[in-house]
Amino acid sequence: MHYAIIAAGRGSRLVQEGIEISKPLVMLNGITLIDRLINIFCENNAESVSIILNKEMMDVYYHLNAQKFSVPISIMIKSTISSLHSFFELSFFLRNKFFCLTTVDTIFNKSDFSNFIQEFEKNALFIDGMMAITTFIDDENPLYTSVNKKTFEISNFSSVSCSKYVSGGIYCLTPSTIKILDHCVKTGVSHMRNYQQKLVECGLKLKAYIFGKIIDIDHSNDIIKANFFLKTNERAHLSSIVGVKRGELYSPGSNNNDSVIFNLTSEYLKKKDAR
Repeated sequence: MHYAIIAAGRGSRLVQEGIEISKPLVMLNGITLIDRLINIFCENNAESVSIILNKEMMDVYYHLNAQKFSVPISIMIKSTISSLHSFFELSFFLRNKFFCLTTVDTIFNKSDFSNFIQEFEKNALFIDGMMAITTFIDDENPLYTSVNKKTFEISNFSSVSCSKYVSGGIYCLTPSTIKILDHCVKTGVSHMRNYQQKLVECGLKLKAYIFGKIIDIDHSNDIIKANFFLKTNERAHLSSIVGVKRGELYSPGSNNNDSVIFNLTSEYLKKKDAR
């Protein structure tokens, strides 16, 4: 599976609100947005990660080059006029491949994402794309997504409310979608939402996958919301942990040590809200 990150936006609203660092380096729970995404991709069969940065983000470029990731990273530095044009530039890394594309500021539950990737990989030979959708609307200009209730095929994208679902900005796509991308850029289309609708109009088979919640980091208060969202999900994950002691038969002469280690670990997890 190949992955791509659009990180060429200027983050002007964050700058206006006092966030001076480049958006990809904004920290959530002790990790930058871009590192978090790459790590999640690595946990989901990543063969490569391609990233586009604008020319003002050399701090992000140097940051990425200082990291050691377990997957090849390709970085393009180019300022573009829209996310669609950023996708077009990234597409030269992605042609003839199955891939997942997202923007750098998209925050989601990791388990939702893993299930999404697995579902796409199972269906990739029979569809043209799979799009993340959510009923959680926290966007100034949401893209509503009409979905067949039985097949979960997408029939329409609209800026006007026509569905309880909105696009989550995470796209798993196949090579058939690149030809339409080329056509859109050539004919002056400049928004991802118009490209998505063009995919539908051209008869491509797109399926939807429902995420619980997806948050975009557009404003400084979104950072607070995203931190709370991730911490809540981490606590929920920890709540399912069960401790099992090793039987004395298998620890001859080390029973006391095993008990001390088990108890210390239990106390640590309790402090982290595990039950």
